[in-house]
Amino acid sequence: MLDSFFKQYRDELVKTLDMIDAIQLSELADVLWMAYQQGRRIYVIGNGGSAATASHYVCDFGKGATIPGEKRLKIMSLTDNVSHMTAISNDLSYKDVFKEQLENLLEPKDVVIAISASGNSSNVVTAVAYANEIGAVTAGILGFDGGKLKQMTQHCLVIENFNYGQVEDAHLILGHVLSQYFRTLIQARSR
Repeated sequence: MLDSFFKQYRDELVKTLDMIDAIQLSELADVLWMAYQQGRRIYVIGNGGSAATASHYVCDFGKGATIPGEKRLKIMSLTDNVSHMTAISNDLSYKDVFKEQLENLLEPKDVVIAISASGNSSNVVTAVAYANEIGAVTAGILGFDGGKLKQMTQHCLVIENFNYGQVEDAHLILGHVLSQYFRTLIQARSR
């Protein structure tokens, strides 16, 4: 029973990965590379499993893509400071948990990466709206049909699948692809 369930899950995930739009993926890589070259900051946000993915991206880009002696990417997850997040949630509202942090940090032309399976998380939507207002670059790594964020982000990649687990699997794989590709770009530049 588990064997057949695993095979079905794996086959659906492979089919989902095969549908990833290479142009959208290239655009995301270009956004990250431009931010790196210009010394801009990148902020990554998400809820639930996507919050964990945001932290994972920062680890992979901040540590895994680092080349000794080369400039480093300025990247941070806004999901990692629990005391700040809970203070905002308690004193203001949960929908402002990322926007309030961005108000302290974000500058025009910095990048906000919104990770969301549904594309409809109110706190991510609120943060992206704020980022767009002040002239930041917004990117969505989304699932399902892209939700509200598909129309709000300047660059987005949608994993067209309605299984949360498979969408989150694909988001993690994309983080590994992008960060390892990013490392090769830095290596090529340093030669």
